[in-house]
Amino acid sequence: QVQLTESGGGLVQSGGSLRLSCAASGRTASPYAMGWFRQASGKEREFVAAISWRGGATQYTDSVKGRFTISRDNAKNTMYLQMNSLKPEDTAVYYCAGKYTMVLPTTPSAYDDWGQGTQVTVSS
Repeated sequence: QVQLTESGGGLVQSGGSLRLSCAASGRTASPYAMGWFRQASGKEREFVAAISWRGGATQYTDSVKGRFTISRDNAKNTMYLQMNSLKPEDTAVYYCAGKYTMVLPTTPSAYDDWGQGTQVTVSS
């Protein structure tokens, strides 16, 4: 079992930036894909980005392409989400997720491990 813990959320003005981190503890090994999801109030959890074990493959939802960058540092067992040019519609609880797989899942049900979430609020 892998435990995931997010950090880095907060309140930021529109156009600002935040960097989220997801620290993994417990046994992790190749190939452990990881992803970010978000859930706005009253809405379903949606895919944001995913990254392969070695970081060679990434995937983003269209609404964040060009603004968000996913990365990971396996030596530190940590994944990141750099969020630039934030918009009010990015406001949500952001969750990190993980799964032992060679592919990059984009649906919540495909992931096995989840963090507790971190709130991101973007004011207009």
